[in-house]
Order: sequence, then structure tokens, then C-alpha cells
Amino acid sequence: MPELPEVEAARRAIEEHCVGKKIKRSIVADDDKVIDAGGLSPSDFQASLTGKTIVAACRKGKNMWLVLDSPPFPSFQFGMAGAIYIKGVAVTKYRRSMVNDTDEWPSKYSKVFIELDDGLEFSFTDKRRFAKVRLLEDPESVPPISELGPDALTEPMQVDEFVESMSKKKIAIKALLLDQARIHPLQIASSLSKEQTETLHRCIKEVVQLAVEVDADCTHFPVEWLFHFRWGKKAGKVNGKKIDFITVGGRTSAFVPELQKLTGKQLAKAPSKPRKKSNKNSDDEEEDSGEDKHAKKKGRNTELQAKRKPKTSDGNKDDGQAKETVKMTKTKQIKVKETSKKRVKASHEDDNEDAEDSPKKRAKTTKNKHEKVTETSKKVKTSQTNLQQKRKAKK
Repeated sequence: MPELPEVEAARRAIEEHCVGKKIKRSIVADDDKVIDAGGLSPSDFQASLTGKTIVAACRKGKNMWLVLDSPPFPSFQFGMAGAIYIKGVAVTKYRRSMVNDTDEWPSKYSKVFIELDDGLEFSFTDKRRFAKVRLLEDPESVPPISELGPDALTEPMQVDEFVESMSKKKIAIKALLLDQARIHPLQIASSLSKEQTETLHRCIKEVVQLAVEVDADCTHFPVEWLFHFRWGKKAGKVNGKKIDFITVGGRTSAFVPELQKLTGKQLAKAPSKPRKKSNKNSDDEEEDSGEDKHAKKKGRNTELQAKRKPKTSDGNKDDGQAKETVKMTKTKQIKVKETSKKRVKASHEDDNEDAEDSPKKRAKTTKNKHEKVTETSKKVKTSQTNLQQKRKAKK
């Protein structure tokens, strides 16, 4: 991502080679994601530039704009990969430049191409399309430039003002700014001592001024700057001390644990292990972290799933033990169901058997009773016959 020094190098190159010259021809890309012309078509945007003279090149933060002899003025917010290229002129040796000297001219990634009356040509390119090109009456009076704080190069804060401002920030220092001041990236800004904050203030000015002096040419940066190790997350040492990598505020941070130590209450919250180095391209990581919310959403979903997992008796999550517990529980449930089925079946069989045998038993009982009655009746008749015969014999 181009930082203040890269944008300042581009401004100085425009100031040196283009100021005082008239715009002979311009080409504005038909890309509404990058070109924000307030409803103007690319052709109308071009017409607003052509024939005007470049009076000055200005910058604040990572925004640059051209002052023409009459408004409106084109402004450039560099975003992730915005860059200024002047044909035949080395603007800056930006480490991750998207356009090489051997590439086609103008680049296929060009968003605004300008040809001057002396034949010089320059272009604003953006491969990743996170930049913004606007056409404004007064760039300093409207967002995003009007919302920026003091410029670190041209309007540096006084140290007392800086100390007071830092004391109000309850976020990690890395998420607030980049530093070379021997401060741990996770240290909360408001927890810094006055001495640490003053050191940071001094280092910010030194780093910005030095980077600007060499036109953001990273080959001229001091060898002990962590900048050289941040890109690609290369393992290494600074003055014999090991470099580690962690993620702070969604960004990869290179730091030297032996020199940049957490202090105060945060010491107990420090991660036990540094973040594993990834082979993922640094540019992709920055893009995902700064623009894409998917990673945060995925992280929340993962955390939610973790909370839903069973816990062991000591409260720690243990996937293996949790799965075994679930398996045993299911086995017991199956056995209980099988036993219950057997009992129900046996009960049904008994009921069926009773239902089938009852009529037979009743019929058998009735038959026995009938036989007994018949036998008794026979005995009675026999007795009556014998009695009659006896009576006749007496007569």
C-alpha cells in the first residue's frame, strides 16, 4: 500500500516535471468504481482537464490533487495500489509497483492519462481498483481530505499535543499507527508512558522525513528498519535479535520481542506464540483485512461453533472425548429402545394368547358342567325306575 512518502514522491515528481505546462490531451477510464466524477461522463471529465495549465501539485496524507488555472481540480486517493507514472521519469522505486518500465504505455490499468503540450505524458494507475479519482471545485474543503488530521510531514503535532491525544486512545498502538519506536504492536496507546509517547513522536517524524528525502526508495531505507522484513514475512534478525510476526488490527506486524515488550496489565494477555507465517501474498492479506469483512464474519462463526461443542468436566473443550461421550450416549439410547421394544412385544403376545384361549376355556367348562348334569339326570331316572319296580312287586 502506498504510504505518505510514496504519495509525496509522486507529488514532487509532478511539481518538478509538469507544473507550468498545458494539458494537451487526456483520457479518463470508464470505470465508475475508481472514477467518481459527480455524475460526469468520462468525456466530460476529459473536457474539464484538456486545455488547462497545471499550476501546482498538492498533497495531504495519502491524497494528492492538481491545481489547474481554473476549477474543477482532479484529486487522487491512492488506496491500495494507486501510483503516478511519468513516461521516461523514475518517480519512485515503490516496492510493490504494479507497472514496470517494460510494460505497455499507457498501462492497461491507467485510470487517468494526460499528455502535456511539450509531449511529456503521465498516468495515474490502479490495478486493484481501491483508489478514487474525483473532480472537485475545492478538494481541501470536502471529504476525504477535509476530514484528515494534521499531516505528519507538513503539519507535525507538537509533542505535548501528541501525548494528550495518545492518552485517549484505547486501541493497540499498531492499529493506530506504524512505528519504529521499540513499542510492542499490541500495547494499548493510552497505556504508554510520557517518555514512550515522546519517543514515538520523535521516531514518526524521523521515519517520515527520511523516507521522503529518498523519494520512498526502499533500497535507501536503513537496514534495521522492519520494513525490509514485513513484506513476504521473511524470517530474520535485527542487530542479532529475532523477528516475529503477529496480526494486529487485521494487519501483519513484524516486531522484535526482545526490544518491543508489552508492559503493565497487557503483559498477562500477550499471545503465547507468534502468528504462523503464511505463504499468502502480502497484498492479498492487506486487501482482505482492510476492505473485506468476510474474515471477521468467518471468525465469529468459528467462535460460535466452538462454544457449541461439548465440554469435559474440567471445562476444557476436547473434541475426542466429546465425540466418545456422544457415541456412548447413543449406544445406551439404542439399547434402551431395543429392551423397551422386547417388553412391549412380549406384553402384546401375552395379551393375544389370553384373548385366543379364553373362549376355549369357557367352552370346556360349559361342556364339563353339561356332562355332569346329564350324568346326574341319568342317575335320578334310574333311581325313579327302580323305585316304581319295587312298588309293583309289593302289590
